Amino acid sequence: MSHFIYLITLLLLPTLAQAQSADFNGNGEVDFADFIRFASAFGTTESQYDLNQNGTVDLPDFISFVKAFTQQNTQTGAPDPETFLQSLDANHPRLILKDDRLAELKVIWETDPELKKIVSDALTEANRLMGKDPLVHKLVGPRLLSVSRDALDRIYHIGLAYRWTGDQKYLDAGRDVLLTVAAFPNWNPSHFLDVAEMSHAVGIGYDWFYHGLNAQTRNTIKAGLIRHGLAEGIKAYKNTKPAWWVRSEFNWNQVCNGGLTVGALAIAETDPEYAQQIIPEVYNSLPTALKTYEPDGAWGEGPGYWNYATRYTVYGLSAMETALGTTFGLKNKTGLAQAGYFPVHGAGPTDHYFNYADVGETARRNPMPCNFWLASTFEDDFIAASEHAIAARKTAEAQHVMWYVPKPNASFIPELDRKFNGVVEVAFLRSSWEDPNAVFVGLKAGYNQVNHGHLDLGNFIIDAQGERWASDLGSDDYNLPNYFGKAVDATRWTYYRLNSESHNVPLINNKSQHPEGTSKLIGFRSDGTFPYVVVDLSNAYLENASGKITRGLALHNSRQDVLIQDEYDLERPRFLQWGMTTKATIALQDDGSVILTKNNKQMYAQILSPKGWTFGIDSAQQSSPQKTNKGYSRLVIRPVYEAAQLTITILFSPIAPTESSTPNVTPIAQW
Repeated sequence: MSHFIYLITLLLLPTLAQAQSADFNGNGEVDFADFIRFASAFGTTESQYDLNQNGTVDLPDFISFVKAFTQQNTQTGAPDPETFLQSLDANHPRLILKDDRLAELKVIWETDPELKKIVSDALTEANRLMGKDPLVHKLVGPRLLSVSRDALDRIYHIGLAYRWTGDQKYLDAGRDVLLTVAAFPNWNPSHFLDVAEMSHAVGIGYDWFYHGLNAQTRNTIKAGLIRHGLAEGIKAYKNTKPAWWVRSEFNWNQVCNGGLTVGALAIAETDPEYAQQIIPEVYNSLPTALKTYEPDGAWGEGPGYWNYATRYTVYGLSAMETALGTTFGLKNKTGLAQAGYFPVHGAGPTDHYFNYADVGETARRNPMPCNFWLASTFEDDFIAASEHAIAARKTAEAQHVMWYVPKPNASFIPELDRKFNGVVEVAFLRSSWEDPNAVFVGLKAGYNQVNHGHLDLGNFIIDAQGERWASDLGSDDYNLPNYFGKAVDATRWTYYRLNSESHNVPLINNKSQHPEGTSKLIGFRSDGTFPYVVVDLSNAYLENASGKITRGLALHNSRQDVLIQDEYDLERPRFLQWGMTTKATIALQDDGSVILTKNNKQMYAQILSPKGWTFGIDSAQQSSPQKTNKGYSRLVIRPVYEAAQLTITILFSPIAPTESSTPNVTPIAQW
């Protein structure tokens, strides 16, 4: 049969040579999504799918599609350094936003109010950035990263403004940025993120401003890119001991590989040796990090680093698509297609993230242009609609333009509850998507050695009435001594924000969780009026607490109240301490309950089990150079009891609970 198709294909070669593109969704590749579209159109007269233009979508069109698909997917394996650049688009600009796509966007802009708003935001930001002082080579601690990111921000916004308007002032400003950073003594290779982001900035700038630069200027910029960026990247890959990030499972991998990909492809037609060395290394390295998205798009470093890692994943893959016509199969890795759901579910009604790991205490969901690429590439209208919704009420970026997808006509309301099953399992429950005062909770599991991880297994947050009641303090100053230490006795674990003392997790014998502790989500239900999630913390404390520890978190009373229950069945008695961090004012009540007050709103908390126990207040304040945590307190249970078997149950309610609304304490196994 395969020989028959081969002979038919040979006979039809003249026809195929004239066939139109089989990349029906315009993502730069002929892939399975294109096949689904083609199959749906088979037998019709739809001209887009009539590849040989004979008036019908028929067998010759199918053979044409097979040929295009086969040619495309011969490059799903490792790129051959000797041949993969044969598909390089030798024209400029070729990276991410090509001129034909820009022309399409300008046509769409005429009748698309959403795109008009996004372009306006980008141009306004370009004009603001033009007024900033010139960049200088200045490290903050060991990093040049803030300068690299500033350069990247300027290049994208000023570059888009130049290409959208043709105004010479933008060309002049972009050229000045490129010449300034090319003249730096180095891009700080000791902290390679700095090199990667600057290589990205200069690669995009060289490509986008190419036709407005004279030959001497182009050569100067290119020389800086090679000397400070690409040559350093090749050393990182090729050294006897490659740089650690080459095999990292997390954001450094994507950022370094993505930035070097953009830089290498920017100059590949004149200096192919850099792309010939770098792109195969990227192909070998990047899947290690992409595997972290498995199975459903979550990110172990938390939602803030999801954006950083995913954005750079998309920069690299998008550059490959537009410059080479392929990602060598990298975009098809499991979990990436679902990745856009993670930041959507991970943010509460006020856009405030469940900010576990080294994510800032006030981190909120903002527009993320990579979601447009994910929506377009994987044909996901929900992700497109979600990104449109947030871009409509916040400031969009230049990158939204280059990956723009029109707003879907349909409306989407996702499920209220979602469990993500990645290397750090996390679950989110909520009462509504439309109500800004909705109840929103999150609970995490995973392992404490995850990159940027804290000693926070079983940690939870609570939002209600537009306020956060149970908080995660987030990251501390990265320049603190040994901040990124991993050893069991590392200084990292003495920092208040990073150990268990600041998190909403139990302390056992007044000690934090073990730095090598692990946990698993073992229960989840999203249907009915009592959704819940359960985490097994038995291995979170290791030898400090042998036995079984289980935490359950549920929504009660038509999803208006939050129930938290900890069950201990230990081999020997331990002092068991419950605590929660809050920025609310805590008022202790005579009956042992508390009223939390924040911005004239209230949250009630009562201890359902053990009977007769009461709340107390501890300070969360710390001394400099750690962050001082001004305004935060610890809601704790007094006194701390020593026990081996114990159940602690707490009910939080935005309305004073009544006897009828207060649940009976039931073992988690019976939930």
